[in-house]
Amino acid sequence: MHRITVIDTHTGGEPTRVILAGGPELQGDTLAARRECFRSQFDHFRRAVNCEPRGSDVMVSALLCPPIDASCVAGVIFCNNVGYLGMCGHGTIGVGVTLGHLGRIAAGRHVLDTPVGKVPFEYDGRHTVALENVASYRAAANITTQVAGLGKITGDVAWGGNWFFLVRDHQETLELHNVPRLTDVALRIKAALRQQGITGDNGAEIDHVELFGPPQHPGNHSRNFVLCPGGAYDRSPCGTGTSAKVACLAADGKLSPGEIWRQESILGSVFEASFQQQGSAILPRIAGQAHVTAEATLLVDDQDPLAWGVGG
Repeated sequence: MHRITVIDTHTGGEPTRVILAGGPELQGDTLAARRECFRSQFDHFRRAVNCEPRGSDVMVSALLCPPIDASCVAGVIFCNNVGYLGMCGHGTIGVGVTLGHLGRIAAGRHVLDTPVGKVPFEYDGRHTVALENVASYRAAANITTQVAGLGKITGDVAWGGNWFFLVRDHQETLELHNVPRLTDVALRIKAALRQQGITGDNGAEIDHVELFGPPQHPGNHSRNFVLCPGGAYDRSPCGTGTSAKVACLAADGKLSPGEIWRQESILGSVFEASFQQQGSAILPRIAGQAHVTAEATLLVDDQDPLAWGVGG
């Protein structure tokens, strides 16, 4: 019987499962190398913690491991129901609140080691984390693609720790009851990008699609719907997606350094975002709240035919 110790949180409705013990011993002298070790040798473990019967399509897990840089409070590798993420904004907020819940950190400034670089964050000692994301930028503006059943769709390609196609002009209603339709639209857009060879830098797959519209609350600036790589929608405003959005706003001169952008999710939860300029890129700051929902031990019985997860 394999025992895996986890703490579950949600950030604006989006779950993060932090793996504390029972995970694989990963080799590599960088977090990126350890992530590749995870992918190539221990993918069954990812399926077990993220996929049914213990997880779901929306689950994101954060495997804690020793940091490469001793100045970091922890190393972390994010994964979901279909694979691995470079960075995860909502997950970083969940990890910060989890480390505080465990008493491993106090209120103040800390740093996480991730496969895409060091991510500083500030923890308020309760539920709020403000993270400084990796350098983000718009790679291409106003890219038009022919989408089956929808016609021409125009959007921006941007990096915020993951690759995004961000669509402002569309005919969709960004409300929770419309999620099946929005999911279908985003999947069609993603398929069109793949078929037409529209990628991020160096041929990287654009694995997130983000639709924007007006907010429901007058104190916010925008509402979004984000489709994640596994086909589930992000319940939070999406930290890397908000970073990509802010990069596009900055490139268009619509947001100034230090100015606050309040991004509303499909659930109505909010991230506050701002940025500082770094050459042609920006350094986003994303603030949000997470709450602990469970402390648990997952059990994996090798005699169970579904021991290591369904699908994925």
